[in-house]
Amino acid sequence: MDEVINKSIESLKNIAVFYKMDLKTAEEVVSIYELIDPCSLMFFFRNKHIMVDLGTGNYNKINWLFNSKQDCIDIIETIYRGVIKGKTLIFFNNNYSSKYK
Repeated sequence: MDEVINKSIESLKNIAVFYKMDLKTAEEVVSIYELIDPCSLMFFFRNKHIMVDLGTGNYNKINWLFNSKQDCIDIIETIYRGVIKGKTLIFFNNNYSSKYK
């Protein structure tokens, strides 16, 4: 996931900021957001957690790998358009539950 996100940063620099976090040093965050996966992508806007419905059943985070840079860009741009409108739960037309198994 890191490689795809790193490739996407230049395209998304005007709408998103990315932070990496070591789960071993942030135990409180791990317990609050139930971060049990080695790599998870979460979204926040104006200090609020943004939930994302990608058809996987987990609205809190993305814990699967992106297949392409364009998938990453599309998802983050859609989330950005939703939060600008004041939404805290973003729904996607594409169902990613079987796409990223």
